[in-house]
Amino acid sequence: MASMLGDEAVEWPTTRLGTTPGILMDFVVDQVTTPDGGTMTRNYLEHPDSVGVIALDDQGRVAIERQYRHPVRHRLVEAPAGLCDVAGEDPAATARRELAEELGLAAERWSVLVDIYATPGCSTQGTRVYLAQGLTAVPRPDGFTLEGEEADMAIGWAGVDELVDGIFAGRLMNPTIITGVLALKVALTTGRIDTLRPA
Repeated sequence: MASMLGDEAVEWPTTRLGTTPGILMDFVVDQVTTPDGGTMTRNYLEHPDSVGVIALDDQGRVAIERQYRHPVRHRLVEAPAGLCDVAGEDPAATARRELAEELGLAAERWSVLVDIYATPGCSTQGTRVYLAQGLTAVPRPDGFTLEGEEADMAIGWAGVDELVDGIFAGRLMNPTIITGVLALKVALTTGRIDTLRPA
């Protein structure tokens, strides 16, 4: 029997029944043929993939931001993140750009902490969460201005253990920072920090 400890790329036969275009994503309806010959209808968001960045400084602090998220009516504590929506841009380059745009930081060392589908039952969006170390301050890229939610964003720093406490206390709910910080904590405590996947 094949190992269950790994996700498997597979696609059941599908007929697209409809698409409603949106601003950042499209709402689609598919009819899917199941392996037993039946059918099911599923609606979901076709959403660009994204990146998140856990930026860890030399003092063991993580760069955080608090940003308003309209669908949930909360200002969430988050890691820098953004959509992979520039044609041909490598996700690692997107992560570097987002870190500079949102926090005015660059990093000397990059690695991959974790890959997630935060809502696989209703969205195609995958997120790669990077670890950025060796941080330095840099100017924001030319022509970039904070707009919308980002214009109201608060920026700060928190220790890894503080963030872990906040996660288990239910004070932090953003999936990117939760998975990224918990993966970082495991990497630090198990010695995997030096064997993470290269960016």
